[in-house]
Amino acid sequence: MRKHYTATFKAQVVQELLREDKTIAQIAAEYEVHPTQLNKWKSTALQGLPSLFEEKESLAALKASHEAQLNQLYAEIGRLTTQLAWLEKKTVRAKAPTEQQRPSASQARRERSHASGESESV
Repeated sequence: MRKHYTATFKAQVVQELLREDKTIAQIAAEYEVHPTQLNKWKSTALQGLPSLFEEKESLAALKASHEAQLNQLYAEIGRLTTQLAWLEKKTVRAKAPTEQQRPSASQARRERSHASGESESV
């Protein structure tokens, strides 16, 4: 039956291997892991080290990209809000003269009666 080791356990053993206080054989005996397996863990850890630093750089680049996109979207929201307010203002102004130019039905009757010289009687 195979033994399965946690990532934490492997990291702990690899750290001890990298300190080089003990030989691989001593560490293998202490943790009851075959020396070949220890060498595989060590090489895997050493190969993965550069990616630890790349992830931080890519994470920083991702954050910067996100901030730039967020600022761009807020700027667009500001422009659209301004345009909407302007259009609403123009629409209210455009409607006001039209309503004033159109007399109501009773006003139209009064104007016609005044023009024809009739007196207003209701």
